Amino acid sequence: MKQDEATAQTPTPQRADRRDRRRQETIEEILDIAAAVMTEEGVNGLSLAEVARRLGVQPPSIYKYFPSLMAIYDVLFRRGQVEHLDVMRQAMARAEPGLDALTAGLEASGRWALANRATAQLMFWRPVPNFEPSAEAFAPSIEMASLQRAAMADAVAAGQLGPEADSEDAVYLVSTLIVGVLSQAMANEPDLEWGQGRFTPTFPKLMKLFAAAYPVPNAGSKQRSGTR
Repeated sequence: MKQDEATAQTPTPQRADRRDRRRQETIEEILDIAAAVMTEEGVNGLSLAEVARRLGVQPPSIYKYFPSLMAIYDVLFRRGQVEHLDVMRQAMARAEPGLDALTAGLEASGRWALANRATAQLMFWRPVPNFEPSAEAFAPSIEMASLQRAAMADAVAAGQLGPEADSEDAVYLVSTLIVGVLSQAMANEPDLEWGQGRFTPTFPKLMKLFAAAYPVPNAGSKQRSGTR
């Protein structure tokens, strides 16, 4: 082979970069189409055939980018978790540490979930049989729980909550509260935003119940009980 022919067949860095960029753009387009299909047809209504049809290609072409439908679900799960975590972190950073930050983060989470219903259902309700997110996809969810746990520890340190609030049980309780509100809102008022309707406006009251579940010990009572 002549040198000029070999050079023509060897991808240059610029050509490789363009190819990689086009590939990534196609991947993002596939994911956006998949999210739109889930929104319109239900999370479990996603199919490679429909994604390919909307992309304007034959279904086998999708396998150049994703090995299976479950792989698309996994990337959608991770993309949603990363976006959701960023929204929650920003809201908490703008609030006072402790209960204020916890409440701000949960309300931001609720607003995001209602604005991204299909992805939120994939993340928090698991509507797809046999789908289990990969460890990489699930990692932001673990970080989200750590953020909430840190806010609870701050609330305990500030005297806003009792010491038992700095626990995994408290994380489970608060997640039950926010997901319960969202479940009711999505089931009964699917077109309303956070803060509208009958259910999401109850969240501040639920946070008061959360605080009541972890009362701050009364120092005076402790002192009296110690002198008996």
